[in-house]
Amino acid sequence: MSPFGIPNLAPELEATLVTQMAQVESLLLSHTKSQYPFVDETAHHLLAAGGKRLRPLLTLLTAQFGDPTRQGVIAAAVACEITHLATLYHDDVMDEAPLRRGVESANMRWGNTIAILTGDFLFAKSSDLLADLGPEAVRLQARTFERLVVGQIMEAQGPATGEDPLEHYLKVVADKTGSLIAASARYGGMISGAPSEITDTVTVFGEKIGVAFQLADDVIDIASESNQSGKTPGTDLREGVPTLVTLNVMKSTDPADRELQRLLATPIEDEATVAQVLVALRNHKALDESRDQLHQVARAARLALGPLPVSDATGALMSLCDAVIDRSA
Repeated sequence: MSPFGIPNLAPELEATLVTQMAQVESLLLSHTKSQYPFVDETAHHLLAAGGKRLRPLLTLLTAQFGDPTRQGVIAAAVACEITHLATLYHDDVMDEAPLRRGVESANMRWGNTIAILTGDFLFAKSSDLLADLGPEAVRLQARTFERLVVGQIMEAQGPATGEDPLEHYLKVVADKTGSLIAASARYGGMISGAPSEITDTVTVFGEKIGVAFQLADDVIDIASESNQSGKTPGTDLREGVPTLVTLNVMKSTDPADRELQRLLATPIEDEATVAQVLVALRNHKALDESRDQLHQVARAARLALGPLPVSDATGALMSLCDAVIDRSA
């Protein structure tokens, strides 16, 4: 297994990615610095906690279809990760999350105002990087940011009367998670000078694999007895956040599910009840149903890669689809 969690990565491509990801980390650290020590501390709080760096990795991978050494590729990769970091600060405020990436969340440590403003600071730093890459790069960020915000609003609003809650949820996931991962993939093709049809192909792939990653996290949040997804199992139950697994339970018409549905309808504050519900969900057919739905999305992502030329980069993107499924096994 490669250091990026992608199985069967070609050695030469892996070596290139290791070098480029080191450049990403360096620019990520330097570009988010502030002349004000307190802002510097808050902005680097989540950065120092680590993360999968999926978005910059995708940018570097899709840049392989053009000239991966072209100026701006590293900057675009970093801009995607900074944008992602900024959304985490805002998400934690809205979710009232106590932890993020295993450390105290910024809102718990410094309060909501500081957390929101730190997210805004990071959005500004991301825009600053992209401004040097031209109007098309800035426009892509603006449209992605619009989808991120709309997705968050739609999640807060919930499904409209008569709307299928699961369909609503999948639209929210596409906007909140898929949009930025799609943009990350698109930046790689766009900035490296890859053919437009390849850039369009990896964009479609990016959105699908982004949705798959979120659905895998939904499954892991229930099925895993560790913090494999970066948070404590059952976190979504405590927050009353609907996920793929719980939505599949809620649509059940089986009378035996009514008590479980009642518990899932609101945030669960009692830890003993959380543990009880986790056991019930792990033994419920909705978990296997959710895995099947995840596999369908991951397969769709893999099929989207069909037009790409045979190459190490294409192989890596296909292996990424397998890695998503393996995470939730």
